[in-house]
Amino acid sequence: MRYELYYQPSIQGRGEFVRLPLEDSGADYVDVARDPKFGRPGIMKFLENPSLEYPPFAPPFLKAGKLLISQTANILQFLAPRLGLVPKSEARRLWAHQLQLTVADWLYETGQTHHPIANLLYYEEQAAEAKKRAAHFTATRIPKFLGYFERILKLNPKGDDFILGKKVCYVDFSLFQMIEGLRYAFPRTMAKLEPESPRLITVHDRIMARPRIAAYLSSPRRLPFNQQGIFRHYPELEEE
Repeated sequence: MRYELYYQPSIQGRGEFVRLPLEDSGADYVDVARDPKFGRPGIMKFLENPSLEYPPFAPPFLKAGKLLISQTANILQFLAPRLGLVPKSEARRLWAHQLQLTVADWLYETGQTHHPIANLLYYEEQAAEAKKRAAHFTATRIPKFLGYFERILKLNPKGDDFILGKKVCYVDFSLFQMIEGLRYAFPRTMAKLEPESPRLITVHDRIMARPRIAAYLSSPRRLPFNQQGIFRHYPELEEE
């Protein structure tokens, strides 16, 4: 099947959590907003279409045949068994989805560090509030999330390679992306905290070394982090 991924053309954002497993699996997909044959109008035709039975609220969303699937964790839950990135048992699939939803919470909190009041306001209009939010996030929330996933990895009975065991799971790609993004947004914090989560960092490194991921990361398709995405670096948000 050829998949169509709909997301913003100029940022990694939530779309990157879908791109990574697609890239690793060698799936046939088109990144619609970055394809000149489609472009942003291709996204708007779904967002503004009143006749859709299941209209998406916002990108990312994925078109797979006649299906139009929205919400990052929901897209990944759909893709994972088709890409061989989740176990077959219902209990393990639910566990993977639960972990992915926890990643979604973590990502949301990350975005709130630079836009704690409203997304429509510029960062400069809420900088004082952002500094307070970021101080709490770096001191309390990043350690809590890192510690949680480190504990899950420690529970693996044989010190397995990935979050669900010996085989890679779609959640591993999301954890990789969280580490990458937080290193960009809060480099000092991550440099201090990473030694306390060696298993999680090992998962990150294993994902980065996978051949198709390595090729993707070195290609123009992997956009750099910037000040328009979810992960943003404002040095003042790490000031003591």
